[in-house]
Amino acid sequence: MEVNLSGSVVLVTGGVRGVGAGISRVFLDAGATVVACARRPADTPVDSGGRAVDFLPCDVRDPDSVREMIDAIVAKYGRLDTVVNNAGGAPFAMAADASANFHAKIVQLNLLAPLLVSQIANEVMQRQQSGGSIVMISSVSGHRPSPGTAAYGAAKAGVDSLVSSLAIEWAPKVRMNSVIVGMVHTESSHLHYGDADGIDAVARTVPLGRMAAPEDIGHTAAFLASPLASYLSGSSLLVHGGGEKPAFLEASTADVPAVSGHG
Repeated sequence: MEVNLSGSVVLVTGGVRGVGAGISRVFLDAGATVVACARRPADTPVDSGGRAVDFLPCDVRDPDSVREMIDAIVAKYGRLDTVVNNAGGAPFAMAADASANFHAKIVQLNLLAPLLVSQIANEVMQRQQSGGSIVMISSVSGHRPSPGTAAYGAAKAGVDSLVSSLAIEWAPKVRMNSVIVGMVHTESSHLHYGDADGIDAVARTVPLGRMAAPEDIGHTAAFLASPLASYLSGSSLLVHGGGEKPAFLEASTADVPAVSGHG
């Protein structure tokens, strides 16, 4: 079985760079009409197989901007079947040093903005006979310590909580799910992991031996949006290559460190 989204209309927020561009390309390959939004267009077009995204400028933190964008999508295409809330991120800043305004902006972008986009999209989807699907792009930072990006991690934990609540509130018309993303190799990886040697060294810490490609995240999002996942709602799927090895395994001097019990 293959994911076939021909005839569907998909909005990918932040869908022209990094992980978002990979998500957009996967949905294009699956046959969907893809609308990608960001505050500014990409330096190079996001396309695949001779088809390109329809770009709309939007500040996903601004209610008027979001409503104008979604109204434009419905006016042009007549429907909105899937939203992938991908826009987000955070610069490195230790919590004790960051201002209250900094923390508020991080939470607004990574928690309140996807809630806002979802609310307005839900209004459209509830009126459609086929309903719709909303996929939140979350992060492992919401499920393990996130030093240097504490507010971001807290916001992503909130996203996964939102999914479990909205899956109940908006059922049966709208399915809500999230993708909990681990480390991804993008054009910005050097900002997080250093030079090529640093990126390779970090990749070796992943049990599967590599970081995710943006398309890995896109494939998961496309699956969740597809009829193959028609009974999935309120779920959070881990896409992290097996996770992170426990630190005590490296520190232990035992020949075969115990991995069970209470520590």
